[in-house]
Amino acid sequence: MPKKRILPYVLLGLINNKGSLSGYQISQEFKNEVGDFWHASHSQIYPELGRMKDDGWLKDHDEDKSTFYTLTTEGHQILRTWMQEPLDDNEELFSLKLYFIKDESDPLLNTLLKEELQIKQTKLDYLQGRLQTVFDTENKIKDNYGHYLILTRAIERESNHINWLKNKL
Repeated sequence: MPKKRILPYVLLGLINNKGSLSGYQISQEFKNEVGDFWHASHSQIYPELGRMKDDGWLKDHDEDKSTFYTLTTEGHQILRTWMQEPLDDNEELFSLKLYFIKDESDPLLNTLLKEELQIKQTKLDYLQGRLQTVFDTENKIKDNYGHYLILTRAIERESNHINWLKNKL
């Protein structure tokens, strides 16, 4: 099954957050704010904006030699539907969806946090089980110390993420 394209939803979210953006401003968002956890090139953004306009998700208007994009009613619905889709084990998607929540009273916020908590807890349980299985003796740790370090680092990362999520709920 082909991987679902995410860029259209990222563009919808960025435009929704600002109300109206030009292609250049969207590119700047990828260099600055959203670029910390998601990347898209200039050559990906403009064709996608055109497709989204053709699909009725965006409308555009020219102003000061730039084209600005805003969401249509359908674009708002498409974004919200995507935001409500269940998460998978892709921390970038969680970060994106969280980034696009504008109001702390949005009921979707708790849903996202709870879904991510469940995903991270399942991953932590798996990693802890691997640690017990693979490194059940001091000699196994000594003989595969690098692997041991990587596994314990992953456990610590997931534990920290879980604590952060619990503190936000």
